[in-house]
Amino acid sequence: MSGTLNKVMLIGHLGDEVKVHYFEGGGCVGRFPIATNETYTNKQTGEKVTNTDWHNVVVRNKAAEICEKYLSKGDKVYVEGRLKNRQWQGEDGNTRYTTEVHVQDFTFLSNKNEGGTMSQPNQGNYAVPQQTPAVETNTVAETEEDDDLPF
Repeated sequence: MSGTLNKVMLIGHLGDEVKVHYFEGGGCVGRFPIATNETYTNKQTGEKVTNTDWHNVVVRNKAAEICEKYLSKGDKVYVEGRLKNRQWQGEDGNTRYTTEVHVQDFTFLSNKNEGGTMSQPNQGNYAVPQQTPAVETNTVAETEEDDDLPF
């Protein structure tokens, strides 16, 4: 395989409000953290342990404005995008690094009861976009019509 893939899919809860920065040219960028949890039972103690991972999420332009308008702290959201690494000089002169999820697609999963501004899929059935592979029209059954196999 000669290609590469950089794809991230997360379902989590917002850890803070969406913060949007507007630029002179009319564009904008929104940033917010998403928390994802992993829960397991410790075999030695029998207690449930929950580990939380935090992800820095970046949305741009119209998507940033939509997220700012409809998302708030604690809301559940599905995001899909790419990982990007970034570095900058901190105020103390040290080089800082961060990894961000640059969003290409998202779906709100929290139910909003404020005048029906958002619709929620049936409980547990999330509208997550899926890529379906192209189906070849010549199937094995069509090409082997002369076989006397019972299946």
